[in-house]
Amino acid sequence: MKRDHLVVIDDDKSFRSYLTTLLEAIGYRVTCFASGEEAVEALEKGLAPSMIILDIIMEGLSGIEVLKKVRRIQEELPIIMLTGVDQTQTIVEAMRFGASDYLVKPFETEELEIAIRNVFEKADLVDEIKRLRALLHREDQETAVFHSPKMLEIVEIVRQVAETDVTVLVHGESGVGKEVVAKRVHQLSPRAEGPFVKVNCAALPNDLLESELFGYEKGAFTGATKSKPGKFELAQRGTIFLDEIGEMSMPTQAKLLQVLQDGEFARLGGQRNTRVDVRVLVATNKDLETMVGEQQFREDLYYRLNVISLHVPPLRERKEEIPILTDLFTKKFSRQFNKKVSRLPEVLVDAFLRHDWPGNVRELENMIKRYVVLRDEKIILNELADGSSLPMEQEFDMDLSGLVEDGKSVSLKAIDKKVARLAEGVLISRVLQHTKGNKRKAAEILQISYKALLYKIKDCQL
Repeated sequence: MKRDHLVVIDDDKSFRSYLTTLLEAIGYRVTCFASGEEAVEALEKGLAPSMIILDIIMEGLSGIEVLKKVRRIQEELPIIMLTGVDQTQTIVEAMRFGASDYLVKPFETEELEIAIRNVFEKADLVDEIKRLRALLHREDQETAVFHSPKMLEIVEIVRQVAETDVTVLVHGESGVGKEVVAKRVHQLSPRAEGPFVKVNCAALPNDLLESELFGYEKGAFTGATKSKPGKFELAQRGTIFLDEIGEMSMPTQAKLLQVLQDGEFARLGGQRNTRVDVRVLVATNKDLETMVGEQQFREDLYYRLNVISLHVPPLRERKEEIPILTDLFTKKFSRQFNKKVSRLPEVLVDAFLRHDWPGNVRELENMIKRYVVLRDEKIILNELADGSSLPMEQEFDMDLSGLVEDGKSVSLKAIDKKVARLAEGVLISRVLQHTKGNKRKAAEILQISYKALLYKIKDCQL
């Protein structure tokens, strides 16, 4: 990060002029403010300097008051305080409120240069630590999600297409990790240093989605009191990820097609075209080809988007990732909620491996979050029993095979009730999975009373 813009806040005009001359001679750009009020207002409006040099004793807002306000606006902005020789207690207070360093007036030029350099080196070190932590966290997630053979195949394709600017269509069920795949494409591409901008097309009404994507000019509609850039402009020289692309309306699809073809568009209410240099990645859990046949999605846009197609398999087809994902999410939520949970009980992990995960990785993540917060494995096991057919089907197969393998005569009447109970359990489990655990709705589908369903759930040990 380039650090060359310094802000000086001092109510002494001659001292501001002296500092400006000194700092510009060293090679910095300098912005001066005669009061803390002016400086705070500028920061609130978006001024983002590399460092502030702030006098403690000023008329109006004192240096300490300015320091507190700046910390609320830009928490990590380096600040060097200027003080007189008899202000030790004030400096202690300033350091407590987040000052990076201090200088005692009068000071030598070399003292100022060394203080600025040391503060910047410390800030660079903090940034590097954050970057490395983020990298480790990202690599942990990628190791977990890209662990199975099917996902490793996707990684190999991603490596091949990342260097190009072709559009990539990522499809699969909800919660499988389509966004993680899209981010991986961005991270391995030449645009990795640029922004990664995500837009969920299902989260906004169609009339708002267009303005969100392409921006608008002042007066374009009621409430548009000033111009606003869209997500495409914000993703300049980076990547835009359009999630749930199947929810996009036909008019917005037409404008998206123009961007893909020409690399330009007009803001809503605008007259001139804006050119953008953006890579487009899209994702969907819908069958876009079927939607094209039903005239719900533009055919020309579909073929523009479907240059490279990546299918992310559901979690039930890559269960070898579950133990790794389980450890990852347990650590994540333990830190987030300040809970001391090092690992999940084996009985839970075993149940996770048997579960079909209709909600995929997102369902697993939410399940682990609930366990970390509640620390009650029975609640989680009951949820799994209500929503999964697999354990009951396994019990059904195991019990029947055991009867046959005895080699003795088998009485159909003797096992009639047991088979009926097991069959009912399988059916109830499947219906509960279909209704996402809604027992009243399940009772309606099964054409029995709610009370009867509760009895059968208990009888079948679901």
